[in-house]
Amino acid sequence: MHRLDIVGVRVALPSKQPIVLLKEVGGERYLPIWIGAVEATAIAFAQEGITTARPMTHDLMRDVLRALQTDLTRVTITDLQGGVFFATLVFGNGVEVSARPSDAIALAMRMGAPVYGVEAVLAEAGITVPEEQEQEQESELEKFREFLDTISPEDFNTPGS
Repeated sequence: MHRLDIVGVRVALPSKQPIVLLKEVGGERYLPIWIGAVEATAIAFAQEGITTARPMTHDLMRDVLRALQTDLTRVTITDLQGGVFFATLVFGNGVEVSARPSDAIALAMRMGAPVYGVEAVLAEAGITVPEEQEQEQESELEKFREFLDTISPEDFNTPGS
């Protein structure tokens, strides 16, 4: 397994599909995982330290785990099948729970848990990014941050939520 840093949320062009970008610690590979807009917002809020008036789903999960005195010890990106990534939440008591990587990462950020990726996933989906492309991605991140400044959690309310 390889430790991964959460670089942040990016927007893939031309589709404008959000991705969470992870980087191999001590390595050169990046792992882009396509995610939904709501999940991108949850990750970006956690990365920016933004708190909402009422807990979002990942905040609620963190609060429940704390109330139950259960630690999230790590998140592992475990598999890639047909373009779909899989992750596992690993808790202090040894229990493991399957999760979407976007949810697992959003929860890990809120609980201070490390993220890991198995070699097979990094070998299949990991990419290296030339330095000039990294600078372009920073520009895209800034655009996404500007977008976040114009929205509120209420924008994501749906009937029955």
